[in-house]
Amino acid sequence: MGTLITIRHGQSQWNLENRFTGWTDVPLTDRGKEDAAACGKSLSDFGIDVAFTSRLIRARGTLDVILETLGQTPPIEVDSALNERHYGDLQGLNKAETVAKHGEEQVQLWRRSFFTRPPGGESMEDCERRTWPFFTQYILPHLAKGKTVLVVAHGNSLRPIVKNLEGLDPDTTAGLEIGLCTPYIYTFDGEKMLKKQILAVEGIVTKGASLSDSIVEEGRV
Repeated sequence: MGTLITIRHGQSQWNLENRFTGWTDVPLTDRGKEDAAACGKSLSDFGIDVAFTSRLIRARGTLDVILETLGQTPPIEVDSALNERHYGDLQGLNKAETVAKHGEEQVQLWRRSFFTRPPGGESMEDCERRTWPFFTQYILPHLAKGKTVLVVAHGNSLRPIVKNLEGLDPDTTAGLEIGLCTPYIYTFDGEKMLKKQILAVEGIVTKGASLSDSIVEEGRV
C-alpha cells in the first residue's frame, strides 16, 4: 500500500499581515515554524520515502522543519508546478482593504471561483493544469510502488490534487478549506486511492488570512 501525505505550509508573514501572497517569497513566522514542528511530531509513525515541495520558501521551510523533527532525510524534489496560485495584481495587497475597494462579492469571486482569474493572475483551473499532470507523472508512480510520499505545498496547489483524488466538482473544490500544517493522509492500492484521513494537530494555527481584519485579530490565521 502506498501512502500520500499532503500538507499546506505553516503560517507565513503575509498570512499574519492578511495579504494576498501568491508567488511572493514570504518566510514563515515563528509560529509557522513551531506549528511545522508540531506537525512533524504527529507524523512520527511514518517513514517518508520521498518528499515534494514548491519553490517558495514558506513551503520548503515547512518541509525542512517537519523532516528535521522526524529525523529523516529522504530525497526531496522541488518544482514550481507545486507553487501557490499566482495572484497577479493582488499580490501584496491587504485583503480587508481590497474588499473595501472592490467589494466582498468581487474579492470572493477572485479567491473562491474555480474559473475566475484575478487581474494578471491564475485561476484555480490554471493551477490544476500544472499541478495534476505533475502529480500523475512524478508523484503517483511512487505511490503505485507502495512508497510513502510527503507533499508540502499551498492551498491552491493542493486543492486541484484533492479535487482529482476525491472526484470533487469545481465549486466544491473552490470552497475547500485546507488547514495550515494539517496532514491529509491518503492510502493507495496501486494507483487507486482507497481512503482518506485528516490528522488533527492540536494547538496549531490552521487558518490563513481572511477577508476581514477582525477575523485575523480573533486568531483565525
